[in-house]
Amino acid sequence: MSSLFTPLTLRSLTIPNRVWMAPMCMYSAAAEGPDTGAPTDFHLTHLASRAAGGAGLVTVEATGVRADGRISPWDLGLWNDRQQEAFARVTAAIRSHGAVPAIQLAHAGRKAATDRAWLGGRGLTEAEGGWEPVAPSAWAFEGLPTPHELTVAEIDELVSDFAASAERALAAGFQVVEVHGAHGYLLNSFLSPAGNRRTDSYGGDLAGRMRFPLRVVEAVRAVWPEDLPVFFRVSATDWIEENPEDTRTGWTGADTVLLAKELQARGVDLLDVSTGGMVHDARIPVGPDYQVPYATRVREETGLPTAAVGLITEPRQAERIIASGAADATMLGRELLRDPYWTHRAAHELDARANWPVQYGYAVGRR
Repeated sequence: MSSLFTPLTLRSLTIPNRVWMAPMCMYSAAAEGPDTGAPTDFHLTHLASRAAGGAGLVTVEATGVRADGRISPWDLGLWNDRQQEAFARVTAAIRSHGAVPAIQLAHAGRKAATDRAWLGGRGLTEAEGGWEPVAPSAWAFEGLPTPHELTVAEIDELVSDFAASAERALAAGFQVVEVHGAHGYLLNSFLSPAGNRRTDSYGGDLAGRMRFPLRVVEAVRAVWPEDLPVFFRVSATDWIEENPEDTRTGWTGADTVLLAKELQARGVDLLDVSTGGMVHDARIPVGPDYQVPYATRVREETGLPTAAVGLITEPRQAERIIASGAADATMLGRELLRDPYWTHRAAHELDARANWPVQYGYAVGRR
């Protein structure tokens, strides 16, 4: 029996398999007007097709909890009624194919207000639709504008913004909410000494640097139903410690284990384990499974379920990750862009049951 195609139950929610669609920014929402940040027909087709393709969980891209928290003006957001209503259509489509709809709530921090990724991702001026980014410290990411250093009052507002977006996500029909704490965005930049130079209670030692992300998790968990799971995405390393010649101080795998314990104590049900994004020139040994050991370490040292990500492209590779206990789920990104029906192909290769849409069943069955 295929381990990849066994269900996973978190709280009262059972996810039908361990092939999950990772959040991936599409930069395709309206940048202005009444539909700013709302999902479009493109998003509906994009996300529902992966559910029809068999993914057990489909995660909506990084979704801004406020307008100035988006990576770009064309990102999704969830801070008003129009957006919430549009997302309800998306969640209904995902659920109609037997998949679980999830959403990643985010604030881009010092990496906000940039151009579309395929146009280079440069910082946009106010005249071009950009805005002043914010961060724990007035310390720019390479090539981007210097951000405004958040005050304590502004941090309090952001905690409330995450909670309000989580409430909207629930009303829109999402069954999983993921807090984005990775890739150099706002929460990650508070966690890492490579982004946080504060000297108040939100900086300094590990406890101080974790304070804001943990407050966000507490606020989200407080408004999210007890019977539904909360995920947290983390960059498990800045890839500084792994390079002995790099003299900077960064976030490490050991820090991630300590964070995972604090998240677990606050009701987080799964850690979505990625890496990198904090420093622009990190040397990263990219290859199949290169991030999986970080997910494994968290799972083994804390007991918290984990999802593994990064260059997972082949069915037997994903099967091995789950069957060996390296992680509890696999998050596929670009591979699902290349092949929306990867999950069905994997089921065929692994001799598992493919949950084809009933409308396709006749043709598939006759081959």
